[in-house]
Amino acid sequence: MSSANTVKPTTYRWTICLLLFLATTINYLDRQVLSLTWKDFIAPEFHWNNNDYGNITALFSIFYAVGMLFAGKFVDWMDTKKGFLWAIGVWSVGAVLHAFCGIATSGILTGNWFAGFQGSKELISTISNTSAIISTSVTLFIFARFVLAIGEAGNFPAAIKTTAEYFPKKDRAFSTSIWNAGATVGALAAPITIPFIAKSMGWEWAFIIIGALGFVWMGLWIFVYKKPHHHKRVNEHELTYINQDQDDLPNEDTSVPEKVFTFKECFSYRQTWAFAFGKFMTDGVWWFFLFWTPAYLSSVYGMDSTQSALPLFVLYMITLLSIVGGWLPKYFVEKLGMNAYAGRMKAMLIFAFFPLLALLAQPLGTITYWLPVLIIGIAGAAHQAWSANIFSTVGDMFPKKAIATITGIGGMAGGIGSFLINKSSGLLFDHAHKAWSTVDGVPLLEKYPQYINERLPDGFFEQLEKSGAIVKDGIDKGYMIIFSICAVAYLIAWTVMKTLVPKYKVISK
Repeated sequence: MSSANTVKPTTYRWTICLLLFLATTINYLDRQVLSLTWKDFIAPEFHWNNNDYGNITALFSIFYAVGMLFAGKFVDWMDTKKGFLWAIGVWSVGAVLHAFCGIATSGILTGNWFAGFQGSKELISTISNTSAIISTSVTLFIFARFVLAIGEAGNFPAAIKTTAEYFPKKDRAFSTSIWNAGATVGALAAPITIPFIAKSMGWEWAFIIIGALGFVWMGLWIFVYKKPHHHKRVNEHELTYINQDQDDLPNEDTSVPEKVFTFKECFSYRQTWAFAFGKFMTDGVWWFFLFWTPAYLSSVYGMDSTQSALPLFVLYMITLLSIVGGWLPKYFVEKLGMNAYAGRMKAMLIFAFFPLLALLAQPLGTITYWLPVLIIGIAGAAHQAWSANIFSTVGDMFPKKAIATITGIGGMAGGIGSFLINKSSGLLFDHAHKAWSTVDGVPLLEKYPQYINERLPDGFFEQLEKSGAIVKDGIDKGYMIIFSICAVAYLIAWTVMKTLVPKYKVISK
């Protein structure tokens, strides 16, 4: 037997998949720091309410959306290695910048720029103009979120492009589901680390420590990544497996530049609009769960960030079930003989039914908070399974050179949807907090009409309860409305996607 026949294929593509997993984990850790620290640590210092936080998260979403639009083109232009390095470098800087918003706020308002973290807190506490504190601090956090969003926007286009380089079409949903599970692991690790760092060292150090992880990843990427046909760790057998889809063979003729898809051309295809609409309808659901679940447990069940650590850990542990999102379409393709797109769409339809459970989250929450935690976890798992497959539809239908651009367009659409749900959530929750709450059975605004057009004072409900009043917070009704929207979003998205692209059709140029 010849030595050529005895050489086993290498499996280096899974090392690359591991790096993508780590990048996505860090991405979501950085994104979660604010949601786990604002209610208990940041809001008391800067006098924020739900609308202030909603504005910050909503603008983050729109920055991310615009960033995604250009991040895809940037990654296509810079190519995978340099594009990924720029993305994670920028977002790590943005993550660390959050830590200095307190110092900057005290510097702007008092002129003292060198007070340190604790000193800035003391200076801010002496300022009587709370409106100035709110507007200044919110503006600074928005700037930090802007830098974070622009960098983070590059993660998914670069990861999808890397996946298309290292995996054949039949394996892309499975590999995507693995590295996309980094979003769940990041969200899982966040509540059992970030609040405790903030409590013991200060909220600023939570941003610094988590933000520094990205710089460590950059060092790994520099030494580990090369394109598969240039990588010494990828042997001929593995390269043949990777390139089994004939249309995916790399263009070795460097004298003939590979054509690039323009935005105008991308938008001329129904496949682009199907992907973008699916992202628009569903990305906001995951971001709502990510950004608002800690606040939900605080507002409705009175938990602080350390008390909610276990429920949030369990919630995101449940979302790890999303790994099925990669296995199920692979089963449909290999066992039932369906094409990649048909198998993916069938799997996505199944996943689209699970978020309907969110309709029961708030009603069952009157029994125990564990029921909405379990339901949100199942809905989150369904989203991540859906997400792995909707990303893979791009690689199924578009050539590699267009993948990052199309992914960026979809990310932009998803960011716009996330902006709308985050902004409306902040407004709705503050409205519900005032308009639908009662004090001793009387509507709050009927008893205290002076607050119809004004903010409620800090700790207003707590003061009422200390005085002996019976307070019923109406914010749970606001969450019920948003949960209902999240529940039906996936079925609407699937129906429109299937209408736009009823059958598998590959785009070529």
